[in-house]
Amino acid sequence: MSLIERRKGQAVELVQDGADQWIRIPSDLALPGHSALLHREGERLVIEPVPATGLLDWLSTLTDWEGDFPELDEQAPPPRDVDL
Repeated sequence: MSLIERRKGQAVELVQDGADQWIRIPSDLALPGHSALLHREGERLVIEPVPATGLLDWLSTLTDWEGDFPELDEQAPPPRDVDL
């Protein structure tokens, strides 16, 4: 059993770009939204999604809905007007 298997991780390539270093995150590990929090815990780097702070932030984290819409009940009476 390799070190990667024992740590339950997925190997990724580290790329040096000048003074910066980056990785390509595989699609099965992709985070929602457009930004993330990065911090160090000992020897580990931890990447976490930024918590949604407003409706637009929260909506940007949603994925497409692939379900079906329910059929309309053609026998239902029409909605009644309500004075507010």
